[in-house]
Amino acid sequence: MRLPLVVGVDGSEHSLRAVDWAADEAALHGVPLRLVHASRWERYEGPALADEIGGPAGEVSGEDILRAAALRARRRRADLDVTTDVVPEEPEYVLLREGRRSSAVVVGTRGRGALAHALLGSVSLTVATRARCPVVVVRGPEGRAPGPGRDRVVVGVAEAPTAAVRFACEEAARRRVPLTAVRAWRRPSHDPLDHPLLTGDPEHMHAARAAAELEAALADAPPDLDLERRTAEGPPGQVLLDASKEAGLLVIGRRDPKHLGPHLGRVAHRVLQHGDCPVVVVPDA
Repeated sequence: MRLPLVVGVDGSEHSLRAVDWAADEAALHGVPLRLVHASRWERYEGPALADEIGGPAGEVSGEDILRAAALRARRRRADLDVTTDVVPEEPEYVLLREGRRSSAVVVGTRGRGALAHALLGSVSLTVATRARCPVVVVRGPEGRAPGPGRDRVVVGVAEAPTAAVRFACEEAARRRVPLTAVRAWRRPSHDPLDHPLLTGDPEHMHAARAAAELEAALADAPPDLDLERRTAEGPPGQVLLDASKEAGLLVIGRRDPKHLGPHLGRVAHRVLQHGDCPVVVVPDA
């Protein structure tokens, strides 16, 4: 059974650009595309929706929104299997439930006005935090997979093999692009700054530890994968944001400690808010 790729569609230009991205992904993966609208979603129509329905973006129904999104997806990928559903519930509940029986959930950013490309809406943030499947937040200047010069997948790496690393390896192989695995490191502020001969070069030791952790995390990577290993000194969030500027897809993990439940750390939260390409949050199994 091919699990569908699910997209939350609210009528905003951001969600319609997410439909574009998801249509390409569904075709790449050979899976159906499922477009879902929660009827309690706050209305946020704009010029993109008006163009799709051939009229002013006033009070339109959920069926209108999904019909426009489905037409858009089929124009982009004519052979795509597209289904739609309007559900009379809160969008967070709808998308979290859909995530239990989908290959991934795709959402757009929901910022508005001058901060439209910076702020992440509450629905997208909740789904990225709690979904059981990978969640894609479609970011970037055009809200879709970037063009030439961004032909690689980037993954933020923890200390050991994770679901995020496995996901990133699979996506790079499927796209036939390089994978860049990034491990950030910081020198603790209490490290001595004396002469290296007296201190054992603490900066070198921290860099070497990060490189060893990176190797351990990539132990199961396919040997034929075009893989770049990169360690960088600096705050992990900033290191990943810098890497996102050259990526077509950025993959990060989400750990759910039993005593805390599902949550996003500061690094993931920052990347989701400000990443320069589509960001995938992959929960650890």
